[in-house]
Amino acid sequence: MIKRHFLHLLSAAIASPAIAPLCSWAEKQRMTNWSGNLTYGTDRLDEAASIEQIRSFVRSQEKVKVLGTRHCFNSIADSRYNLLSVLPLHDVVALDASARTVTIDAGITYGQLCPYLDNKGFALHNLASLPHISVAGACSTATHGSGETNGNLATAVSALDIVTAAGEMVKVSRQVDSELFQGAVVGLGALGVITRITLDIQPRYSMRQYVYENLPLSQMKDHFDEVQSSGYSVSLFTDWQKQRINELWIKSRDGEGRAFTAPRDLFGARLATRNLHPIEELSAENCTEQMGVPGPWYDRLPHFRMGFTPSAGKELQSEYFVPRRNAVDAILAVERLRDQIGPHLLISEIRTIAADDLWMSTAYKRPSVAIHFTWKQDWPAVRRLLPTIERELGPFQPRPHWGKLFTLPPAELRSRYEKLPEFIRLAMQYDPKGKFRNSFLNINVFAS
Repeated sequence: MIKRHFLHLLSAAIASPAIAPLCSWAEKQRMTNWSGNLTYGTDRLDEAASIEQIRSFVRSQEKVKVLGTRHCFNSIADSRYNLLSVLPLHDVVALDASARTVTIDAGITYGQLCPYLDNKGFALHNLASLPHISVAGACSTATHGSGETNGNLATAVSALDIVTAAGEMVKVSRQVDSELFQGAVVGLGALGVITRITLDIQPRYSMRQYVYENLPLSQMKDHFDEVQSSGYSVSLFTDWQKQRINELWIKSRDGEGRAFTAPRDLFGARLATRNLHPIEELSAENCTEQMGVPGPWYDRLPHFRMGFTPSAGKELQSEYFVPRRNAVDAILAVERLRDQIGPHLLISEIRTIAADDLWMSTAYKRPSVAIHFTWKQDWPAVRRLLPTIERELGPFQPRPHWGKLFTLPPAELRSRYEKLPEFIRLAMQYDPKGKFRNSFLNINVFAS
């Protein structure tokens, strides 16, 4: 769907003072996620244009799930009962320059927020590959971005406003609520409806992006730490074939420590002489500028530009987080499956993420490496393959991305989160009857 057309539809819909179902055309469009692999379990999709409408709607329903920009590949945001959109709420509520925070509505996307911040002289510390996703959805699922010293997107959150199951407003903040806050930020949609988020910001900065081709796997093995520390944010793209990393993307922050000098040869990889897409066969026109051309932080940290088709379009995605100390061993374990993976893969990406203290974060208490898979849209084949990958990664205690495809047994998944009992108690406090839970959460989080 063209973004401008979608926003135009939303603007027209919110003219009504009450919550109203979207028009039939929009309902049909919204019954699948963005890649089309998931059909939602209900056609009852309502939207709210104010916090009071959210509170009223929540009070009136026995079951409800919030549906954002629909970039989850599994059913974490699905419902058989009622779906609620808060996308019409996409304003910047307040920018506090002295405190270096910005408070935003829960429906805003990074693509909407970042140009505003930059225009005001500020920036975020990290961004995901896609600017198309909503801030609330990204933080609630611990979506991460990249960088040896960069926490995931949720680590920028300093306060949350949430509508609980009773329709009450609750505010939690890092400064006041401490431990409660650590449990609420990556809430997986289980605590209530996020209405506003306050984020930490910093002075704006510019970046340069360089791409290298054909990094030998042996050099990656011997120099992984040096490669990952070569830039502010570093991504390795591979199809797992030919004992190589196809592309190495280095995002260098201007004025931040030692500048990356972009030698022609880097551990056997050659500096690209043209802009590239992570999938080499695809046009780079929808990718952010490369070749060392300086640009604003928000137009270099993501891989894909706002207004263009992100990634490959119709695809499936899986991602596993393992401890940073096991990075090379985990990568080599997956590489041994190259013959099984190859026929079904579009591309894989490998990134590092700093540790955090958010209870349900995939990087909780451990610096992590994310091994990401962009699959061809053949779920039966991918479903058969994922258990094999999960077994190979098993010795490293992988945590799958909450919003992507995995087959890890629920009991095994739950065992990876030491704060899970505390999170369940927090969810019971905000939502004692399970109004915001669905099958995904009941199986993977709340089952005893």
